[in-house]
Amino acid sequence: MTASPYRAGHVAVLGRPNVGKSTLINALVGAKVSIVSPRPQTTRHRLLGIATFPDGQLVLVDTPGIHADKGKATASAMHRMMNRAARGALEGVDAAVLVVRAGQWSDEDTLAYAALKDAGIPVTLAVNQVDRYPDKTALLPYLKDAADGRDFASIHPISALKRSGLQPLAKALIAQMPEQPALYEDDDITDRSQRFLAGELVREQLMRQLGAELPYATTVEIERFEEDVSSKKKGHSEPMFRIGAVIWVERDSQKAIVIGKGGARLREIGTKARQQMERMFGVKVFLETWVRVREGWSDDEAALKAFGYSE
Repeated sequence: MTASPYRAGHVAVLGRPNVGKSTLINALVGAKVSIVSPRPQTTRHRLLGIATFPDGQLVLVDTPGIHADKGKATASAMHRMMNRAARGALEGVDAAVLVVRAGQWSDEDTLAYAALKDAGIPVTLAVNQVDRYPDKTALLPYLKDAADGRDFASIHPISALKRSGLQPLAKALIAQMPEQPALYEDDDITDRSQRFLAGELVREQLMRQLGAELPYATTVEIERFEEDVSSKKKGHSEPMFRIGAVIWVERDSQKAIVIGKGGARLREIGTKARQQMERMFGVKVFLETWVRVREGWSDDEAALKAFGYSE
């Protein structure tokens, strides 16, 4: 018997905000490459998660969630940029996964499906969070309705958090990829730098620890990312990363909230982010954080570009 040809290609992962796209990518990659939180629109940047299997490689394009524009009068430059980034992720991909939440189908799910079909690529439906249904037969009417009038290459009930149903999904996606060698090395997991990932890990803590609205008025800029080789000279077997992160907010009142009483909240954010960095990078990390104000940065195209946001 002849071995199956190796396949590799790009897969866009789309859906409305907070349906588990980043959790799914992390689960397929087998490592944390995209930050997650319970809040919608945690993902602001396009990034690649590289999932390598014996028979193929999936280059997964994580995107901000597509959400309905509310008009130029209310949609910020940030929201417009995220929508453009999500749609731009469809350029040059070989297939796509539409992620929805089990039991729910909203106008934004329809919007995401329409964007994928307009791109003319195969669309696989991943119905996430099926672990919330002890009796899986209760999902059958929903799955039938989701497929009605829509052209899906295949439909996969999954739980990204529990990592169930992922093997059939990966196999179906690999089958849609072109026959070619791997696009990245076997041990590559993302196209993003450690500097970028450090900033995202700080922002993840902002999303997790602050109130409902404040995280969206914050962003993180890594001012310093250095390997302290002097730590080896002091008898340590491993190097240390020295990282300086600036948390930008839009008003002085927000600065006070991020810092917290006696600096307690900022210390907690820094501690949790540092621990995540050490797990991700595999070295000791010395992290310093500061909070600064730049009024209206989230609705300023120039500020967004300066902070590394792109389409």
